[in-house]
Amino acid sequence: MVGATGNIGTAVLRRLVDGHEFDEITGVARRRPSTSAGWPYDQVRWHKLDVGSPDAAASLTNLFAGAAAVIHLAWQIQPSHDRAQIRQTNVTGTANVIAAAVAASVPTLLVASSVGAYAPAPKEKRVDEVWPATGVPGSTYSRDKADVEAMLDVVEAEQPQMRIVRIRNALAFQRVAAAEIARLFIGPFAPLGLLRLGRLPLLPSSPSLRIQAVHADDVAEAYARAILAQARGPYNIAAEPVLDAESVGARFHGWAVPIPPLLLQGAAALTWTARLQPTEPGWVRLAARSPLMSCRRAEADLGWRARTDALDALAELLDGMADGAGDGSPPLRERPGAAARLMAVARGRLPGHSAAD
Repeated sequence: MVGATGNIGTAVLRRLVDGHEFDEITGVARRRPSTSAGWPYDQVRWHKLDVGSPDAAASLTNLFAGAAAVIHLAWQIQPSHDRAQIRQTNVTGTANVIAAAVAASVPTLLVASSVGAYAPAPKEKRVDEVWPATGVPGSTYSRDKADVEAMLDVVEAEQPQMRIVRIRNALAFQRVAAAEIARLFIGPFAPLGLLRLGRLPLLPSSPSLRIQAVHADDVAEAYARAILAQARGPYNIAAEPVLDAESVGARFHGWAVPIPPLLLQGAAALTWTARLQPTEPGWVRLAARSPLMSCRRAEADLGWRARTDALDALAELLDGMADGAGDGSPPLRERPGAAARLMAVARGRLPGHSAAD
């Protein structure tokens, strides 16, 4: 597993360790968990490696030798102001993983894609896996995901003996990823402790602001089933219901406030440029233009269905954000207290300046 310590990685790790279907699991990460991290990290053989480094392909080739499958999950979202660094991990790093898998004759390669790889589509319909994976213009995240999909197209054509699986999941939530998600998308200034009240008082509403989500454990189940079922190709993974201002407001006692996405995008651009928050404006554009996915292929081929609905997954995430919840891996470290966050800001460590696996 490459990128085994992040949000999806830790969920997949738990599933594979619990399932006992494999003799050995090797985890690759830029920052290894400490020896005191505990289960499931202590069940894994760890290697420290930056997939975007110049010698990564050679190191990975040696590491992949004899592997039954490689799962590639490594991805970087921050620092969002350093496009070159993110591109080095996301695109160059993926190219290194693919090259190593081919060189080591790995029979099965599973790669983390997402709904963000898809071209825009009307929200009134659900798209299946044949919808173009060419990305949403104006979103750097979407651009990187689409470029990875294009690389996989080439490999599938040139290496027909390799079984390639692409998991295109919706937003993935779990409690232990709450502190990481807050760091990546919200920053240190938001009063997240207020979420303990169980309320989201104001919610931006627009016909285009409808998105899907899924619990990370359900994404992990899709990866495990894809390996064991000898599946190949892309799979959409998302839970019901679709999240919008009305459904979220009904669950969390909030008011839907009509706001055009362009206004939200402008506000995100101003605050991101001023480094008041870490979310670059392309994420708003992606939320407004990315499609809603049909998961019928995963249901038919893998027997997969989400066990946790999207609102429950969101509730778990928000509860974790209120508590600053984390886990034993470096990316999923718990959120520090308010004093520590203020000290970090005073030292110049502003939102969007820290990297994550």
